[in-house]
Amino acid sequence: MRRDYAATVIATGKGFDRRLLVNGVGMTWLTPITKYMVHLPLALMSRPPKNGLAICFGMGTSFRSMLSWGIPTTTVDLIPSVPALFGYYHADATKLSSSPLARIVIDDGRRFLDTSTESYDVIVVDPPPPPEAAGSSLLYSREFYEVVKKHLRRDGILQIWYPEADGDAATAVSISKAIMGSFPYVRAFRSFDGYGIHYLAGLQPIPMATSSVLAARMPSAAVSDFVEWGPRTNAEQQFDLVLSHEISLDNLDAREPRTPEMSDDQPINEYYLLRRWFHFDR
Repeated sequence: MRRDYAATVIATGKGFDRRLLVNGVGMTWLTPITKYMVHLPLALMSRPPKNGLAICFGMGTSFRSMLSWGIPTTTVDLIPSVPALFGYYHADATKLSSSPLARIVIDDGRRFLDTSTESYDVIVVDPPPPPEAAGSSLLYSREFYEVVKKHLRRDGILQIWYPEADGDAATAVSISKAIMGSFPYVRAFRSFDGYGIHYLAGLQPIPMATSSVLAARMPSAAVSDFVEWGPRTNAEQQFDLVLSHEISLDNLDAREPRTPEMSDDQPINEYYLLRRWFHFDR
C-alpha cells in the first residue's frame, strides 16, 4: 500500500489474481485486453511507427507492450504511486523503466497534452473505471479529441477503450458519437472476451489488413509480448479474435438516438442512476 498527495494505492494478490486499487476502486487486472490496446493500432499503421503515448498507466502492461516495439514510449498517470508499483506486476519493470526509450510522466493526461508540443504515431487511452467515475468523461469528450488531434500525426491512430459491460447503452452511444463527430475515420472492435470496445480513430482512413499481415509487421519482441498471456499461441490467431468482431457504429448509435455526444459540459456517463432505474436515456 502506498499513499501520496493524490490517492491511496493498493497492489494485492498473486499470479493472475493480482489487482490494483486506487482509493478502494479496482482499476485493472492482468489481461490481454491491455496488450490489444497497443498492438492493434501499432500493427494497423502502414509504416513502421516512430513513437507512442499511453495515457493512464495502470499496471504498466500497455506501456510495456508499446516498448516491445522498440519505439520511444511516453506514459502519463495522475497518481504518483501507480507507476511506482510497476514492479509488483511485471518482473522486468526496472529494466524497462530505465530504458532510454521509456518516459514516465506524473500528470493529468489531458493537461499533459495541453502543454505538450510533441506529436505521436499512436495514442492509447484507457480511462479509469468505472465508466460512471466523475471526471472520466474528460478522456471521452469531444473537447478531448480536439486536443488529441493536435498531437496525432496525420496518419496516426488513436485507440480509446471503453468497458461496455460495466456501463449503459446511453454512455456507449455518447462516447461513440463524440469520437465519430471528431474524427473522419473511426472503426470499433469488441474486445477479445466481449467485455469492452476498442475504438480506433484517425485523420486518414484506417485500412483493415488481414491478421497475417498485421502479425508480419510486428517486431519479434512485440509478438512475444502479444501472445504472452494468450489466449492464442500466435499473433495471427490473436488478432483474429478481435478483427472478426468489428462493430457497426451506426447500429450502436441507433440504440439511443436521442443521446447527445459526450462533451465536457454534458458528461452523460456521470448521470446514469435515473437511466438505470427508469430506463430514461437522458
